[in-house]
Amino acid sequence: MIEFVFAPDDVARVRFAFSPLWEMVRSLRVLADPSGHALHLPWVHAVRPRLRGLDMEPLRELVRPAGYIPDFLTPPPSGPLPDLDAELAVVGATPPEVVADELSWTERGGVPSPARRSMAADPGRTLETTDALLRAYWAAAVEPFWPRVRDLLEGDVLRRTAALAAAGAAGVFGDLHDAVSWRSGTLSIDRHWHWRGELGGRGLLLVPSAFVWPQVSVMVPPYQAMLSYPPNGVATLWEAPGRASGPGGDPLAALIGRRRAELLAALATPASTTELARRMGVTAGAVSQHLGVLRACGLVNGHRLGRRVLYVRTPEGDALASRAADRSAE
Repeated sequence: MIEFVFAPDDVARVRFAFSPLWEMVRSLRVLADPSGHALHLPWVHAVRPRLRGLDMEPLRELVRPAGYIPDFLTPPPSGPLPDLDAELAVVGATPPEVVADELSWTERGGVPSPARRSMAADPGRTLETTDALLRAYWAAAVEPFWPRVRDLLEGDVLRRTAALAAAGAAGVFGDLHDAVSWRSGTLSIDRHWHWRGELGGRGLLLVPSAFVWPQVSVMVPPYQAMLSYPPNGVATLWEAPGRASGPGGDPLAALIGRRRAELLAALATPASTTELARRMGVTAGAVSQHLGVLRACGLVNGHRLGRRVLYVRTPEGDALASRAADRSAE
């Protein structure tokens, strides 16, 4: 069991970020054991042909199907907006002795593999090789799918930031994951290893990750305390075009039109125009027109994140979609 003990200052310093590097590292684990991450099988089938000719063995050695991932591969994000080059620069600047130590460490008193021992013996070369392989892997396996992953992560951050403002820590942690519970100022995470301690006024970094599903991942001090969890709506990530959620029942479609009803249902999780167009199998221009009508009716709002805009249902939109869904279930 992991237990983070919060002081009042720590609650005020709960913050969100997401990380292209974290997604990339966790996706390596999905490839290593697809059966344990069945939700991502469409992605696995799509990327395997793209990886032909790329020497994956060093990355497989660093990221095993289970167990400890060297912490230097997953530095906590330094800001809310992702920057892969900046994250890889942090990895490249890891002190050699830290690389050697983390590659030599094993759980339950095990012995490092010969390949790991070789990597630990020359940490400078290991960092150079890892940087080159991660960049090649990103281009082949993650970057082509990054827009839809990014939309999902940004939407979750938007939703939980609103929950934090409205209900405090309990509003954020209450439905984060079955393995996570919040009680009397202590956040408990059900894990097979044990750690309990205070956060020392540094707060907690929450990092949604599509590829961490169905589990959570934890980093404890002396690193910035961090909890990575599956974002809300991850089950929709690999939906094929035209398979978006239904219109919420014929009465709603009759009221506002079939496409607008589908959009309202799809916005159960925040999304961008591009992502909505992909999920519904229509053009981004058509989605924009329908969103304009829904926005004028007070059913959705747009929130700018950097150069991008995510759309989310308003309370009125939530109520209308919920009533329609209840009616269609009768």
